[in-house]
Amino acid sequence: MTYAVRYYTKTGNTKRLAEAMAKELGVEALPISEPVNEKVDLLFLGNSYYAFDIDAEVKQFVASLDKEKVGKIVNFGSAAMLNSTYKKVKAVADKAGIPMDEKEFHCKGEFKGIHKGRSNEEDVQAAVEFVEQYK
Repeated sequence: MTYAVRYYTKTGNTKRLAEAMAKELGVEALPISEPVNEKVDLLFLGNSYYAFDIDAEVKQFVASLDKEKVGKIVNFGSAAMLNSTYKKVKAVADKAGIPMDEKEFHCKGEFKGIHKGRSNEEDVQAAVEFVEQYK
């Protein structure tokens, strides 16, 4: 099984999760500004809600993915107010012809004092445990 980890973050919460997940998978966590050039079975994609939607950069990244190179997207992220970004990412992935794994990882993230200290060490450990099922 081959993996890639890409993430988009404004606060660093999702990056923290991405780095821990990537370490567990034996790959490097890279921002979405880095394309997926290699063929991977699973692309772990970290993102969050900003103004009740995923960022336009995340949408552009997913739309630009080569369906011949990416087998499946596994969604993960953190957010202060809303939970899963799965449906938003899946809508773009469907248009790109890339399937989404049904499972995802999500935890609370700190934003302007809400959920202070999150994502914390327990969240990071939970993210690592989440990716272990894919090894």
